[in-house]
Amino acid sequence: MKKYEINTEENKKFMQELRNDLLNFGHGFPSPEGGAYYLGDDGTPWKDRPRETWITCRMAHVYSMGELIGHEGSGELVDSALRALTGELHDNVDGGWYAGRSSEGAILPTKQCYAHAFVILASSSAYLAKREGAGELLNEAIEVYDKYFWNEEEGLAADTWDTEFKNLSDYRGINANMHSVEAFLAASDVIKDDKYRIRAGRIIDHVIGWARDNSWRIPEHFTKDWKPDLECNKEKPDDPFKPYGATPGHGIEWARLIVQWALSTYGDDKASAKAYIDAAEELYCRAVADAWNADGAPGLCYTTDWDGKPVVHDRMHWTLAEAINTSAVLYRVTGKDKYASDYSMFMEYLDESVVDHVNGSWFHQMDKENRVIGTVWPGKSDLYHAVQATLIPYNENIGLSIAAMFA
Repeated sequence: MKKYEINTEENKKFMQELRNDLLNFGHGFPSPEGGAYYLGDDGTPWKDRPRETWITCRMAHVYSMGELIGHEGSGELVDSALRALTGELHDNVDGGWYAGRSSEGAILPTKQCYAHAFVILASSSAYLAKREGAGELLNEAIEVYDKYFWNEEEGLAADTWDTEFKNLSDYRGINANMHSVEAFLAASDVIKDDKYRIRAGRIIDHVIGWARDNSWRIPEHFTKDWKPDLECNKEKPDDPFKPYGATPGHGIEWARLIVQWALSTYGDDKASAKAYIDAAEELYCRAVADAWNADGAPGLCYTTDWDGKPVVHDRMHWTLAEAINTSAVLYRVTGKDKYASDYSMFMEYLDESVVDHVNGSWFHQMDKENRVIGTVWPGKSDLYHAVQATLIPYNENIGLSIAAMFA
């Protein structure tokens, strides 16, 4: 059906309908203090859940894009999230941002690289959307990140401090570094400082090396001296942030970010970019081969072991969103029909199994038979992956961060 085929008017219209439904769905996220509530399946705020910094940042980013494309009410929603990032989620004593606040308002301990990367992304997008105070927030977010998380000698970022920024965890993680790449590329597009694009490239070079040595399955967890810890969380394989084994969705997401970085760095110099685009194809194809329809039903499984055998069979909406994005990006860059075919396959599965056609959002977790469950991701915490999946496939400048495309 043309509804699922990239570049057709039917697909563009379908994407717009999905995006409008998603943006309408999320309007109830702000708490009185501005921090983001988790949302239930029907969009009702779950006021008994924590208000977390990374979710608040994602919603600020999403509605900054909403403001840039003309979605009514987006600016006020961004401002609510920014109020939280300069208010209840900000540490006025030790600097940086708390992990979040409990439903009763207590501080959630630790200072996370993951969350701080999202503060950079959110403030970059809000700046492009011309929201008051976003520029100052971006400057502070970069300053804090540079001071506590970036290791110039290693070319990688640390993961988690205690709340006072006194003790650094020995754990090192690639997920925080992936979102740091995303944040660095966004910030570089805004402040025009290639230092952050260069940093993104240093992280990418590490990841490609580790993946190449591991059959293109990316190690996720590391010791403090950056030795892969391939057995991490084997006893808790479905951890939402530190699952055991390979995470195919991250292989797919890395592939897209690598292409974005390569094109933003080398432009029309296709010879220099080629090695990175080749690596992106390897990552994407390995992940899809391991995860898609791995157990006899459509969908992408959450994790596999190091031989590509599924461990957690559940399907996460974000993995599908990234598959939609990356198949489209690789099709535009390589012109290979395989990627256009994959895109159509993912879009059809999205429409038939993942879109909540009643409430206007996407189901965040399903089992291997595509029944909605909530063991890892109950409710619908944010709109970040889903909204981006309605925009990135039609980004005309793949080397440009998605919010910058509309500024």
